[in-house]
Amino acid sequence: MERVFGIISKAFMVVGGVALLALVLLATGNVASRIGRAPFAGTYEIVSFLGAIVIAGALGHTQRRKDHIVVDILSERFPAPVKRLLDAVNHAVTCGLFGIAAWQVWVWGDKLRLSGELSETLKLTYYPFVYVVAAGFGVLAGVSFIDCMKTVLRGKESEE
Repeated sequence: MERVFGIISKAFMVVGGVALLALVLLATGNVASRIGRAPFAGTYEIVSFLGAIVIAGALGHTQRRKDHIVVDILSERFPAPVKRLLDAVNHAVTCGLFGIAAWQVWVWGDKLRLSGELSETLKLTYYPFVYVVAAGFGVLAGVSFIDCMKTVLRGKESEE
């Protein structure tokens, strides 16, 4: 299961990287085209959609690599079993929170799809971008679940 989420999180990171490249190229091209007084229409919308993909794509992989900011001023003084317990609780809460977020964002995407809502300027269907964000939250929840299980099982191994 850990390997599956590793592959999925890396794939999402690649999708996020491609979206970041497209975002940078679009924004740079738009700025350059403004010099000639012909900016691209709908750039703000597309940059917003791509930005959501960039962030959602990076969530799971960043969690796997433990690249998020960790403030452990207080917890570094605790004994190892207490640290493990706090880590397990933290991973479980993160898993629950982002699992619920993934579910609710997916539900919102369904509502957008069923209503046929379009973006304001370009009239694009944007529910696929919402689904990608929901999937990114789901990957983060899955990686947090695996982290929780590893923390709990590691604690049992060291007690034996």
